[in-house]
Amino acid sequence: MQRRSPSFYRKRRDRQQVTRFRANERIRVPSVMVIDEEGNNRGEMDTRDALALVKEKELDLVEVQPKAQPPICKILDFGQFQYEQEKTKSKQKARQKKVDIKAVRISFRISDHDKETKHKQAEKFLQQGHKVKIDVVLKGREKAYVSEAKRNMEDFANSLSDDIIIEQPFSKQGGRLSLTVANKN
Repeated sequence: MQRRSPSFYRKRRDRQQVTRFRANERIRVPSVMVIDEEGNNRGEMDTRDALALVKEKELDLVEVQPKAQPPICKILDFGQFQYEQEKTKSKQKARQKKVDIKAVRISFRISDHDKETKHKQAEKFLQQGHKVKIDVVLKGREKAYVSEAKRNMEDFANSLSDDIIIEQPFSKQGGRLSLTVANKN
């Protein structure tokens, strides 16, 4: 069996996310609601009549709302329509704010100076709009003092800014304790 590269699957997934619009002869319903190129409602028409009208104007009939009863189709230039759809999608993607989870690891026996440094780092991450995951890794005999490590973590989280919320409460996984905080807004 032939192995496929990871890019093959990535491309396939990207293709599935694109909304496909049926145009011209691919519209299979008997009648459609037609909106002309100026945006005026032409009413419900037989699909063949709408296609004849479109060929006369040398434009395309594009199904913009296939789930409506009858489906709504617009008379427009299909290439220009696809270009505008891609443009709006890329603008939306650019406006989307990506929130990362930044990790700050403090030790069980952290010194005051190191704690201040980690505190400044966590504050900076929160101001940038990221979530902050506070980790404590317990080694060896430190594992017997989970309650003190939990108290240290909570003190550290509370010492950050006033407008934070605990997004993921205290969790213990083996010798690793974690807590996730984020800004309220």
